[in-house]
Amino acid sequence: MEIYSANPTYQQKPANTPATTPATTPANIPVAHTTSTNSRVSPWLGPLAYLLGRHLLVPTFFGRITIIGQEHIPESGPMILAPTHRARWDALLVPYAAIACHKKNDLRFMVTSSECKGLQGWFVRRLGGFPVDIKHPSITTLRHGVELLGQKKTLVIFPEGGIYRDGQVHPLKPGIARLALSAESTQPDLGIKIIPISIHYSQTYPNWGTDVIIHIAPAIKVADYSHGCLKQNAKCLTNDLAKALQQLSHQETEITNHTFVEIPNS
Repeated sequence: MEIYSANPTYQQKPANTPATTPATTPANIPVAHTTSTNSRVSPWLGPLAYLLGRHLLVPTFFGRITIIGQEHIPESGPMILAPTHRARWDALLVPYAAIACHKKNDLRFMVTSSECKGLQGWFVRRLGGFPVDIKHPSITTLRHGVELLGQKKTLVIFPEGGIYRDGQVHPLKPGIARLALSAESTQPDLGIKIIPISIHYSQTYPNWGTDVIIHIAPAIKVADYSHGCLKQNAKCLTNDLAKALQQLSHQETEITNHTFVEIPNS
């Protein structure tokens, strides 16, 4: 592995739904009577998966792995890691990079509902994943995300929604900004940060020996967008996150021309 430091539609509330008390209802999240959502990392499967992924699967499958800007991932506090989505391997490379930076091995993933089915879904749910319907996100899913941030956990959300292999940053889903702003409003000085991350593969469809660049941008402070109109704040936050991801994407050509310091995969 190589490390290079760079400092450069909510659902409407159904009729006759029992009200939720203000103490348990995050601000700006509508109340709905639905089944609960939860996530957890299995105490035995989680450490085993991280161990095998970091020391065996990822370094064996890929060629050169370069992490840039690792100092931008905070050592503590609530945060959302917001990576581009270029392949299914992204779900392994994000924890790989996070652990390489600050030993974060209790990540929670917001994933599409289709990825939580069958055998794959069994593993996803036990490795911190919980489902979201991209087109019609449920209130319980959003509330669970707010609760995790309130507990100062680290969420991983792919803001583009789906996988795009053309190397371009596609329009971001507005949910990540709304979720972050709602969570920030639940506690004074919570201090949520969104970390833009660009994942670039040397091949469109990663295979054996593919090189990877994981580029991490400076954190976006959600509190800077928490005053005034929620709708406008969410739009500004989404736009700034998109700009940060686009800037990372534009820097990829320059990055590949640098000489990096070799760090063993250990």
